[in-house]
Amino acid sequence: MSSGRRKPPRGSSRGHGTGTGPGAARDLRVKVRTARRRKISSTRWLERQLNDPYVAEARRQGYRSRAAFKLIEIDDRYELLKPGGRVVDLGAAPGGWAQVAVARTGALDGKGRVVALDINPFEPVEGAICIEADFLVEDAPDRIVDALKGEADLVMSDMAAPATGHRKTDHLKIMALCEAALDFAREVLAPGGAFLAKVFQGGTEHELLAEMKRDFTTVRHVKPKASRPESAELYVLATGFRGRDRSGD
Repeated sequence: MSSGRRKPPRGSSRGHGTGTGPGAARDLRVKVRTARRRKISSTRWLERQLNDPYVAEARRQGYRSRAAFKLIEIDDRYELLKPGGRVVDLGAAPGGWAQVAVARTGALDGKGRVVALDINPFEPVEGAICIEADFLVEDAPDRIVDALKGEADLVMSDMAAPATGHRKTDHLKIMALCEAALDFAREVLAPGGAFLAKVFQGGTEHELLAEMKRDFTTVRHVKPKASRPESAELYVLATGFRGRDRSGD
């Protein structure tokens, strides 16, 4: 599952992720007319994409999605991706986060290791081990562990179930995915490791936050600037994993 050899995306080193694109002067706003067979919601999405500076900058720098800048911003602030680190990327498609992780861990040169998984097909990311599977299927975690070949330094999840439009239902679905990712992280993280996962505004469940605070030294919510302001998307970041052997608890 290897794609042709390419140069790593520009701007992938720490501190230079957002470069000049999203903050630079923008072209005049593009207006999209509603086509006969296109829904109004689809027209709005297309117009938003065409006018989004992060979309344009992702294309310029060779990232597969604007989501790459979310991870770049979070990593620039909290330094989660270290040279030689082992990283698990859940909900990886189309591969923007994996691209950033490969560049910053040195996985392309064999220094780090990045295992990326998604239920949807996606083009393999050079330098990453890519798995197409449903994370909630019984053997999926074992496949990740086999590919990781050691404890992880970071487990990150950008998983999200298809939106229903019902806020409470969507919140419950994404929280279930976050809980599944956290359970997995507890099994594979090295002491001192970190966990990063997408949730929705409206509150991470109190029980889940309490569990994180028992397992990690620091737990915080993060909303990177690259997340659209109108989006309910939010990330929970837990750092300083205490390890699995805590007999004193």
